[in-house]
Amino acid sequence: MMNNSDAASGAAIIVQDLTVVRGGAPVLDRLSLAVPRGRIIGLLGPSGSGKTTLMRAIVGVQVVKSGTIEVLGLPAGSRALRTRMGYVTQQASVYDDLSVRQNLAYFRRIIGAPASDIDRVIERTELGPVAGRLVGSLSGGQRSRVSLAAALLGAPEVLVLDEPTVGLDPVLRVELWALFRSLADDGATLLISSHVMDEAKRCDRLLLLRDGALLADDTVQGVLQVTATDDVEQAFLRLIERDEPDLRPTRETKRRTER
Repeated sequence: MMNNSDAASGAAIIVQDLTVVRGGAPVLDRLSLAVPRGRIIGLLGPSGSGKTTLMRAIVGVQVVKSGTIEVLGLPAGSRALRTRMGYVTQQASVYDDLSVRQNLAYFRRIIGAPASDIDRVIERTELGPVAGRLVGSLSGGQRSRVSLAAALLGAPEVLVLDEPTVGLDPVLRVELWALFRSLADDGATLLISSHVMDEAKRCDRLLLLRDGALLADDTVQGVLQVTATDDVEQAFLRLIERDEPDLRPTRETKRRTER
């Protein structure tokens, strides 16, 4: 398993001892990790594990108690990163009463991207047939594409995508993952969160979170080898059992009962 110091030498994102507290309880507790450049990194874990909080901290919109985050060698949230990062939230952050093209024109002006970028991202996300339609009239999958297209304006080097495939049908999920791979092949770094474990195998590297703690930071194959399984969901459960040995008898008893 690659440690943080090894990964940091070629990292797009470096997180050191990050602590975030909400309601008096730690959401992330002294978390450290590094995201290598030009790769698809899967940030996986159940709901409430801290995935969105970590992403917000990386983008620079989350209040943190302590620790540091560097993105492309700059402190998270730096003004200079605004055109070098793209962020897609869980809910589509676009205007329903504007067309696809009008939305993109608005966001283009905000970040100062060239006018030609609108056609480029429409083509990249295959939104051409609906470019003139109001976003409010589009399907959920198409609206997700509009949010992604807005994030691609300016050709960012780092993309932070918070559960971009949630609620989409299998065909749309496959199409989006093909686009993600294409972006990584072109040199972009993608940090993609998901609670769908079968999406893990599409990633170059995995960060597995539970209760704000990092259970694993390794390649897919590395995680499977360490846990002696060929299924990522089972690997995650085994990592939990190793982290909390008291859970093991309960799970073994459940398996015997199910038989």
